[in-house]
Amino acid sequence: MRIHGLSGSATLAASASTRRAAAPGGFKLFEGQAPPAANAPGSAGSVGGIDALIALQAFEDTGERRRRAVRRGRTALDALDALKLALLGGTLPEGALVRLQIALDDLKESSGDPKLDAILGEIELRVAVELAKFRA
Repeated sequence: MRIHGLSGSATLAASASTRRAAAPGGFKLFEGQAPPAANAPGSAGSVGGIDALIALQAFEDTGERRRRAVRRGRTALDALDALKLALLGGTLPEGALVRLQIALDDLKESSGDPKLDAILGEIELRVAVELAKFRA
């Protein structure tokens, strides 16, 4: 197989480079000159900083706060259920009262949802009553 002259792709590349060089306002290479030096990166101190990072960490999604409140409520109900089962079994482990006290302390934080806060308030009251029964 013999090759005569330039191939079709070489002809296309040559004509495209000619068009690119002739395009006004287009990209031009610096022939024979050194390219201009890139600017040094500026500081981003005005954009963020430590204050912005702390503010972002303090930002709390309402959905996340609600999920944590539901988790605290379930933990308190589980502690009440464990106490009930222990009493039905005829024992009262000391750990059950400690779990109830921890659950009671955790329930004091607000979730931001009035309906959920009302339910958590009822759970909190029930836990406080059960603890009062054993401390009296």
